[in-house]
Amino acid sequence: MSAHGTAALPGDPPGGRRAMAVWGIGVAVYLVAIIFRTSLGVAGIDAAERFQINASALSTFSILQLLVYAGMQIPVGLMIDRLGTRKVLALGTVLFTAGQLAFGLSHSYGTALASRALLGCGDAMTFISVLRLGARWFPARRGPMIAQVAALFGMAGNLVSTVFLTRILHSAGWTQTFVGSAAAGAVVLVLMLAFLKDHPEGYEPAPVGHSGRGFVRRQIARAWREPGTRLGMWVHFTTQFPMQVFMLLWGMPFLVEAQGLSRDTAGLLLTVAVLANMAIGLVYGQIIGRHHAARMPLALGTVAVTALMWAVAVFWPGAHAPMWVLVLLCVVLGTCGPASMIGFDFARPANPPERQGTASGIVNMGGFVAGIVTLFAVGLLLDATGDDYRIAFASVFVMEALGLSQILRLRTRAQRREEERIVASRVETVHVPV
Repeated sequence: MSAHGTAALPGDPPGGRRAMAVWGIGVAVYLVAIIFRTSLGVAGIDAAERFQINASALSTFSILQLLVYAGMQIPVGLMIDRLGTRKVLALGTVLFTAGQLAFGLSHSYGTALASRALLGCGDAMTFISVLRLGARWFPARRGPMIAQVAALFGMAGNLVSTVFLTRILHSAGWTQTFVGSAAAGAVVLVLMLAFLKDHPEGYEPAPVGHSGRGFVRRQIARAWREPGTRLGMWVHFTTQFPMQVFMLLWGMPFLVEAQGLSRDTAGLLLTVAVLANMAIGLVYGQIIGRHHAARMPLALGTVAVTALMWAVAVFWPGAHAPMWVLVLLCVVLGTCGPASMIGFDFARPANPPERQGTASGIVNMGGFVAGIVTLFAVGLLLDATGDDYRIAFASVFVMEALGLSQILRLRTRAQRREEERIVASRVETVHVPV
């Protein structure tokens, strides 16, 4: 018992330097995974030339990678709940490193596709593993900031792609760039196997019965029944995908082919989006950590501003939008990643610790499903309209409208359920015997 007569919570560890060191290794794994995931975004034009493919075929790279990623989210969440973070993260590192290496050595379109699928499978095991690691090593009150900082380091991986891989690709060539970058995966794998632990000593999670197929069904059904889980998924769905579509594949071609910019200038604009994401993530984390009620206004505000700037940039009168509009678009797109993290802040209090992996997998699936559909739609529309980016990029508004309708439908129900849980937890605390 504590001095105040309440039981110590095994799921609420104190944090500290040891926690920062262990969690930092997990974040390093996630950073490398993001470098590998976004490397195609700066190499899209080179990939089209290397494999002699059109826009639809090029978009298939990212679509397949994200399809595997999204499809793996719930299985990965179940694996984390059942096997622990260390084992799942190690397997993911092996897979995404092998995928990056194979992609660099590929000379045919089919082999390259298989390599990106392998990479997507490993990548799918990283982020929710890092979220689970943070929940096991830090107090619950730090959850929003820990999640935003993890995402910030992920965007740092995106920055490495846009700044360094672009230059290396154009100087060293395709094979040297992708094969050489795969060495980073081997480095973080060694660090993780040597130093990473699932939880601090004395804070082992309570044992949970893992009874085969029945366990899987129960985990998924119970997580899905929570309105907070579904609301979190739709927040993630609606906020993340515009930047995902822009950064993973279509941003560089849009800026170069539709806006007439040089590759170097387009690369700088992509860097602006990444830097904005990193800065805004810290702001969002601080705001939500101090004012929990700010979650929904921030999410809805991000959706509104993103839709506005997307429309201004894409439908600007004349051939090209002015530079200040494109810069502002990239800054606004930088809010999408931090806003998508709010989805986890709705799902986290709605589920007990033993179901956090499954719930996080459901939430994380949202934005990637939206990204898959939009990436595919943009590629099809570009081929059908002779590279008319105005028509192709308008598909973003359809997905935003769908997601927004679901957020508005679920927000009251999720809020009521969360308030009931808070009241119930306070009653339990009051009745804990001294």
